[in-house]
Amino acid sequence: MTGWSPAFLLLTLTLILLATEVSTIAFAKRPIHTIYTLAVSTSTNSLSTPPVPCLLEQASSLLRLKKSFNTTGGDWTTFQSWVASTDCCSWDGVRCGRADGHVTSLDLGGRQLQASGLDPALFSLSSLNHLDLSGNNFSMAHLPPTGFEQLIELSYLDLSDTNLAGSVPPGIGRLKNLVYLDLSTSFYIVDFDNENSVMYYDSDSIWQLSAPNLDNLLAELTNLEELHLGMVNLSGNGPHWCNHLARFTPNLQVLSLPYCSLSGSICKSISALQSLRVIELHYNHLSGSVPEFLAGFSNLTILQLSTNKFEGWFPPIIFQHKKLQTVDLSANLEIRGVLPTFTQGSSLQNLFVDNTNFSGTIPSSIRNLKSLKMLGLGARGFSGVLPSSIGELKSLELLEVSGLHLVGSMPPWISNFTALSVLQFSHCGLSGQVPSWIGNLRELTKLALYSCNFYGKIPPQISNLTRLQTLLLQSNTFLGTVQLSAFSKMQNLTALDLSNNELHVVEENSSLPVPFPKLEFLRLASCRMSSFPSILRHLEGVIGLDLSDNQIDGAIPQWAWETWNGSNMILLNVSHNMFTSIGSEEPLLPVQVEYFDLSFNNFKGPLPITRGGSVSLDYSSNLFSSMPFDLFTYLNGTPFFKASRNRLSNNIPPSICGAVRSLQVIDLSYNNISGSIPSCLMEDVSALQVLSLRENKLAGELPNNISKGCALEVLDLSGNWIEGKIPRSLVACRNLELLDIGSNQISDTFPCWMSSLPKFQVLVLKSNKFTGKLLDPSYNTEEGNKCEFTELRIADIASNNFSGTLPVGWVMMLKSMMTRSDNETLVMQNQYYHGETYQFTASITYKGNSVTITKILRTLVLIDISDNAFCGTIPETIGDLVLLHGLNMSHNALGGSIPAQFGNLKNLETLDLSSNQLYGEIPQELASLNFLSTLNLSYNMLSGRIPQSSQFSTFSNSSFLGNTGLCGPPMSNQCINQTETSLPYASEKNPADVLLFIFTALGFGICFSITIIVVCGRQRWKQS
Repeated sequence: MTGWSPAFLLLTLTLILLATEVSTIAFAKRPIHTIYTLAVSTSTNSLSTPPVPCLLEQASSLLRLKKSFNTTGGDWTTFQSWVASTDCCSWDGVRCGRADGHVTSLDLGGRQLQASGLDPALFSLSSLNHLDLSGNNFSMAHLPPTGFEQLIELSYLDLSDTNLAGSVPPGIGRLKNLVYLDLSTSFYIVDFDNENSVMYYDSDSIWQLSAPNLDNLLAELTNLEELHLGMVNLSGNGPHWCNHLARFTPNLQVLSLPYCSLSGSICKSISALQSLRVIELHYNHLSGSVPEFLAGFSNLTILQLSTNKFEGWFPPIIFQHKKLQTVDLSANLEIRGVLPTFTQGSSLQNLFVDNTNFSGTIPSSIRNLKSLKMLGLGARGFSGVLPSSIGELKSLELLEVSGLHLVGSMPPWISNFTALSVLQFSHCGLSGQVPSWIGNLRELTKLALYSCNFYGKIPPQISNLTRLQTLLLQSNTFLGTVQLSAFSKMQNLTALDLSNNELHVVEENSSLPVPFPKLEFLRLASCRMSSFPSILRHLEGVIGLDLSDNQIDGAIPQWAWETWNGSNMILLNVSHNMFTSIGSEEPLLPVQVEYFDLSFNNFKGPLPITRGGSVSLDYSSNLFSSMPFDLFTYLNGTPFFKASRNRLSNNIPPSICGAVRSLQVIDLSYNNISGSIPSCLMEDVSALQVLSLRENKLAGELPNNISKGCALEVLDLSGNWIEGKIPRSLVACRNLELLDIGSNQISDTFPCWMSSLPKFQVLVLKSNKFTGKLLDPSYNTEEGNKCEFTELRIADIASNNFSGTLPVGWVMMLKSMMTRSDNETLVMQNQYYHGETYQFTASITYKGNSVTITKILRTLVLIDISDNAFCGTIPETIGDLVLLHGLNMSHNALGGSIPAQFGNLKNLETLDLSSNQLYGEIPQELASLNFLSTLNLSYNMLSGRIPQSSQFSTFSNSSFLGNTGLCGPPMSNQCINQTETSLPYASEKNPADVLLFIFTALGFGICFSITIIVVCGRQRWKQS
């Protein structure tokens, strides 16, 4: 007969109570990684049987394990009872569940002990069925590759938060009795504002552990009920992770895989895991739709899918699940859906749809969610009036609401939420003044009212919120003068943002005590400040500072760098001011800054460098004159570097080659940099996506050994003195979208070979020395034409020496100028860390002016072949390029008539056919181009009446100059009524005029004269 030992009953009860307390605390702070416990039953002999002391070899193994821990770290009192010659079954954390003296349970969880690794003595305890080493520090030691397979009776294994590293050993996958497995690393995220947050985790680095072969790990774990692998790198499994789980873990109840670098979708086969009660897949790269079959998991209580890439319509039936307590879909920007009519009996406690594409009205039936504690409705698509029924949710502790189409003012029923700790209205249409009763919500720790339409003065009653840790009031129309001392009561304040209002922020007396000594994040952008805030002298804990868009001049105070000495700052933004000096004697600053922005000031001297590398460095639009020779040695790990529009000179430092493996954006445009382009900037660019060196003094030829894996998306080298050819190895850059090499000295032929780049959209070759035809016959192969640019939207080859006729076939291959794709972003740009975007630019001629387009819309479609030596007629097929906005064919030797098919170009805004040899009438079809705002047909041989329409009436005489045969407004010569169209050739009755016209044409070149002869011959044959 067996029974429960009193000690085990007490231990189990303690664990359950402790788990309940931990779980409650976690949910009060919006859970990121939830901890679950599993009571594992062990048995002893009947109470009448005297206990058997532990075996000597068991005690010996435990003592060796004890010796591996550092005596100075953690709770060493754990080992006070671990004394030789005593019964190890009574030692702290040790249990013997059998009558044979073998140790069956070892629980050292949460003791914060330290060791250099996991001692192999552990594996001598082969009778263990419960092993908990969680919450101890094993110093990034690798998990032993062998040994775990000896613990064949193990049913509970918890190695969470142990700071172990390496691959999960295959021996763990041999533990067939395992019911509970936890290898996770706990983490939580602190949000300072809507842009800046910090992740804290219980290990030295993220993804220290990896399990690249999940199928091997799980193949024999068919009894597994709980699997916790948070922060274990599972990226090596690709999209197959889901099928592995479905196949090998049929009894799974808890699936917790946050921050595991998962990809793919939630597979259909996982619907077989009907015992699931917890699904945690947040902070991954999962895509596809959220499957409706999740609503069929009858025991499901937690569905945590936040911060992924899910898309499509979210099944509303999932919200109706009676047992669900948490649904978190936040930060899935492409998930669409509406809130259903909620019925009574729901168990929902936490509901989040923040930063999704949810829309519609918020239903009044939300009152039926009686257990609701956290309600996150921060989706900008919500509209209508906030239902007053939300005010009936008396247990609410967190309320976050967005909706650009929400109307009204701040609802008065919010004043009833006396237990509310978080109140946020953001990106919403609410307006009016913030009511004074806001000061009665004394439990608030976060008040965020940003990017709405609130106005008036900030109510002074806000200062009554003494528990407040975060106050975000940016991007409204608050007005008046605000003294920083007004927040002196908020001793717990860690984040304050008053940016982008109509406020004037001042310091009344810098000698007063510090108003918020715990402040870590301060954002005062566009607050009409004229001096550097002296309060910062006393705020040593500041890790985020934004003073951008003010009127601060002079130098950054030296005391600021002394205060920040040794700090690790997230943000330091002083852009758009009038600073002239960095305020430090040395260019190497004594601080590490992740996002460092000095742009749009008057800083001079060498570029300053932050210690330890940064995520983003922006020095652009200043007066910096040099780059330190060792600049880039400090930029290892820095992806974003901009120093455009300065006075930088000399060569690019060779140290850049050491940082190019991490750099994603390099922008040194508009400087005076000379020398050649370092070969590493093009030949070894597996990370680099944007390289902009435009408008410098770079010379020499381009590097020609670009390797496979090239990540370049933008290559902008325009406005330099570069010679030679475009490197053919550029085809290795399969992601290239834009090449601007205009205004150089390139001597080459048209790069048809670039048509093999699948994403290529913008080609600028203007003002170089290109020669030859657009389409060489050699590009026709059995597989098709090698010059088919299927994605090209902008082609500018103006001011070169291209010649020959315009191939009809080449025009027909410009597919992207005929039909538009709806699956692309509106602007050509890249999104990087921290919301950083880099917008693609190109220098072109548009509407007769040389312009640099700093925001290229993907809808913009342009062709510029002007100032070359093209001849022949204009292909009628250009009329099929219906997406064209601009067409410039001026200054060539094109003849024939203007194709009537141009009337199909309904989006055309600018058309320049000037300085050619075109003749005949202007097609009446052009008069129907309602968007045409720039027209230049000057200096041709056009004749007849100028079409009359409301659009043509906007064009001046200059659009038609040099065409002596044209008549009618806006020309001064009037048309004579004619029954026949006036043509630039004579009839058979005047052969002398024909010869005269042909000889005149000879003055315009052989190509055009041949065209005229053919046309004349064709017309004479028709009349005969």
